[in-house]
Amino acid sequence: MRARVWFRIHGRMFSAGWRRGSTYRAAALGGLVANAVFGFLKASVLVAAVRAGGGDIGGYDATAIVAYTWLGQALLGSVNLNGRSDLATRMKDGSIAVDLLRPVDLQTATTAQDLGRALFSLLPRGVPLIALGVLAGGMRLPLDPLILALGAFSVVAGTTLSYLVVYLVAVAGFWIVETRGLQTAYMIVSGFLAGLFVPVTLFPGWLLTLARATPFPSMLQTPIDVLSGRLTGAESAQAVLVQLAWITGVLVVGQVVTGAGRRRLEVQGG
Repeated sequence: MRARVWFRIHGRMFSAGWRRGSTYRAAALGGLVANAVFGFLKASVLVAAVRAGGGDIGGYDATAIVAYTWLGQALLGSVNLNGRSDLATRMKDGSIAVDLLRPVDLQTATTAQDLGRALFSLLPRGVPLIALGVLAGGMRLPLDPLILALGAFSVVAGTTLSYLVVYLVAVAGFWIVETRGLQTAYMIVSGFLAGLFVPVTLFPGWLLTLARATPFPSMLQTPIDVLSGRLTGAESAQAVLVQLAWITGVLVVGQVVTGAGRRRLEVQGG
């Protein structure tokens, strides 16, 4: 019974986020155009680098690097690498007190709503960019339905993980109130270590080890590698399991931090 209620409540939160995302159509169109332009620019630079490197860099040939580029642009509107969250604003103005009075878990309810909005953006931004990458950018995707299904699951897992980690950035407001500086630092670090600019396999050994010790590659690099077919079989399954392990760990940390923040919270005003 409790599980049924939990799923019903969070399903409604997800639906609310989905509907909210559907209202910003002009912003979605603007994001689509911007991502498309940068997709062509980024693909041309990286393909030139691959060819200059003898046709292979870090395990990526020209075909793989094109897929990396366009899938990264397609997912950029859904995976939260900028650190911004509506929750941070509610933390600052004190309306978080109302959220804490509701009979739902703050972490999971907030993530469900953010996830609905994020996954909707795949329709006006992600899917058209993938189509553009295939038709005009020379991208190739695997046709195996099992690979595509696992890739789609990895996309959802990576997006979920990104919002769970951003939740931790937001609830830092229990202690520091103003979190914009932390959001900026998060945006710089997450984009780099997630593989937004170049694949993490191009990093030197020590930096690759550091990146893999964080959840950031699981947000973007892993979905790209699984969906593009660069990882297959046991490798792709292992990568998805790593994503699920990070989700579990961040959920636990979020619960602990939220509990500590609730005990510390003081709201003044009327």
